[in-house]
Amino acid sequence: MLVLGGDQILEDDGAVVSKADDLGAVADRLRGFRGRAHQLHSGAALARDGEIVWRAVDTASLTVRNFSEDWLATYLAAEGAALTGVVGGYRLEGPGAQLFERIEGDYFTILGLPLWAVLEGLREQGVIDR
Repeated sequence: MLVLGGDQILEDDGAVVSKADDLGAVADRLRGFRGRAHQLHSGAALARDGEIVWRAVDTASLTVRNFSEDWLATYLAAEGAALTGVVGGYRLEGPGAQLFERIEGDYFTILGLPLWAVLEGLREQGVIDR
């Protein structure tokens, strides 16, 4: 049996950032990101019989635009407490996409799984056809 595991961390100016406890902390975090870039590192590993047989990490860099306080209030009201469940305080697949002026990297890496690398790993392990 092959097991896939994965996770993601957010790096801001060299520090690892955890999920925010409440919407006030989300707002503070997003204000801190304003006008700057941060990185999302997404990793995945395949294990067979308790041994790691493949691993990969991919990084995306996201630059947050200089959004207004009015926009932030509207965003927080629309997305609500769900934002405390995601490390950056945004979901790129929703209104959070409006936070950014530039994104460098793969969409799936931003969502939390380096999909293209995982697919190649599955090919290497003979799980899917080359």
